[in-house]
Formats: sequence, C-alpha cells, structure tokens
Amino acid sequence: MNRRQLRHLALASLVAVAATGCASHPPMPTVEHVDLERYMGDWYVIANIPTFLERGAHNAVESYSLNPDGTIATVFTFRKDGFDGPEKRYTPRGFVRSDNNAEWGMQFIWPIKAEFLIIYLDENYTQTVIGRSKRDYVWIMAREPSIPEADYQRILAFLAEQGYDTSEIERVPQRWD
Repeated sequence: MNRRQLRHLALASLVAVAATGCASHPPMPTVEHVDLERYMGDWYVIANIPTFLERGAHNAVESYSLNPDGTIATVFTFRKDGFDGPEKRYTPRGFVRSDNNAEWGMQFIWPIKAEFLIIYLDENYTQTVIGRSKRDYVWIMAREPSIPEADYQRILAFLAEQGYDTSEIERVPQRWD
C-alpha cells in the first residue's frame, strides 16, 4: 500500500469511526455462535457494497487464519478493474470482540478497528454475510466462487430485512480457470 492509499484509508477510517456515534440504525444482530476454526480459510466475495479500495475488484478473496494470540490474520486479494488487472493485497488483522465470536474489529491501520459483524452463516459454513451496524458496507461471501441464484436472492431479502438498501449491493466478478 503506498502512502497516498494509506492516507485515504486512514481518513476514511477516521470518518467512519467518527460517524459511528451518529448512526440512527438499531444494532445489527449477529449469528448466535461462530466456530472460529471452521470459519477460517478462504471466502470468495460474491457481492458487496464496496469500500473505495474494492471498487472494480475482480476475483476477490478474503482468507482468514487464527493466530496463536487469538487474533485473525487476514489476507484480502483481488484484481483491480479486470481479471487481468494488477493484483491488490491487503492484510488487516481481526480481533474477536464477543463471546459468541461473531463480532470482530478489523484493523487496517492502528489503532482503528472497523466493525465486522458476522450476521449470516449457513450451518455448513459455506456461505456468510459480514455487515455493519451503519448498513453502509456488506460482504456476501462463499467457499466457492459462485452461489445458486436462489441463495443469492434469499440473502438479498435477508439484508433488506436488516435495513440494507440492496440496490447498492454489487456482484463481484469471479472467474477461475
């Protein structure tokens, strides 16, 4: 990450943290419990309300691994503006904030930890949704690069029930050989 990107990320993070107290939305309910060991591994980003860093992302994958200290090593990779575009790689660190393991803080820059809530997780740990109380960003992810259309529509309906404007959700192009 170059200095300019770092400054933009820091500014965006500060604005997000400052605005958190102004949110008029009710708290975002999370899943009942997350088995962290089962949750670790690769998750393909199927759709999202993208952050400025993610605009134009193709083949986006978020990978998690549990560190000995209980934090979560995260590697987020994607191709910028096309399947042949330059690879982007970010390595934030996750911090579990709740006893049920469904609320994390995701730290790109110290000391700011962005809210990261696991609001949907199927029983087989093959599909998940990460949300935020402000309903400003969301990530629909799966263990495979695509999900059945019926599952996608069901998740969109779920997100609408949670107060998201689903017209802002964009599919992330995935193509793997």
